[in-house]
Amino acid sequence: MKIQEIAKLAEVSPATVSRVFSYHPNIRPEIREHVFAIARKHGYHPRLSSKQRNVVIILPGEAIYPIRNCLEMVMMALTFVLPKRGFRIEVLPQDNIERLNSIQFCGAVAIGAEPNNFQKWTDRFSAPLVLVDREAPKNSRDIYSVRSDEAQGMDLAISHLHERGCKKIGTIIYGGSGNGDVRRQAVAKALTSRGLPNQENLIQLCNDNEYVETIGKMLKLGIDALFCPGGNAGIVTAYALSLFNQRIPDDISLVTSEHKLFSHYATPPQTTITQDYIGLAELAANVIESFPDKKTRIPQATMLPYSLISRDSVVCI
Repeated sequence: MKIQEIAKLAEVSPATVSRVFSYHPNIRPEIREHVFAIARKHGYHPRLSSKQRNVVIILPGEAIYPIRNCLEMVMMALTFVLPKRGFRIEVLPQDNIERLNSIQFCGAVAIGAEPNNFQKWTDRFSAPLVLVDREAPKNSRDIYSVRSDEAQGMDLAISHLHERGCKKIGTIIYGGSGNGDVRRQAVAKALTSRGLPNQENLIQLCNDNEYVETIGKMLKLGIDALFCPGGNAGIVTAYALSLFNQRIPDDISLVTSEHKLFSHYATPPQTTITQDYIGLAELAANVIESFPDKKTRIPQATMLPYSLISRDSVVCI
């Protein structure tokens, strides 16, 4: 189908259709929505030109913990990968997303966003949206999810501690519900499959203001290892253990999430699990680059495995 045919069906001029697909600011919203509706009905997507290789990265409107560290790592990966593919980058906070109506872009990547905030994406924009580390809304078109395999990552950490002789592992998951619940269930399953204690008080969700207290309670349970995924847990845990005169790894073995500016330089260097940030960025670029080529089948949801970086914070018994 050609642009002239879309124009005829929409009862507008080809120039108007062209302006709609290039997000010209002078197009009335009702005309834009009408043309998009016609295009979607007939499976039409405009070809990307060299002038339309702008990718919008949508960030949370305010600081959100515990994803701050993950957000920064994903941003670094995207700014490395996308320009190599010939894309230009524009960054928008989520609370300024209305600006998308007045700029040209061929795709968007949202980091740390809530999927429900993009329920009407397909009705408004003829470009793909990639959600990083979030699930795409159900029955959504042109919205894709690229994320890390949380269950595999949790199992990887518990397996590492178990293989090195740890018998009673406490887990403190940085943050609240959402991914936290998925991680808690995965940790419980990993402990159970290895015959390790998995009672509720050994797997806790908590935030900054209760982290030190939670570690103190864990120590009273007689744990010999801590697994602390998420956020800046490595920094906070090392500080908290020092307050309780616990040495790593002599008294407590420790596995945390990788923090580029801390994990390798901690004393001792911390064993961590880490997401494949470059891999996530490459997947996002693949989605945008292939859209809307019907010959290239891109799955709506893709997961990548975690990897483990072994350092000196886990004792080998």
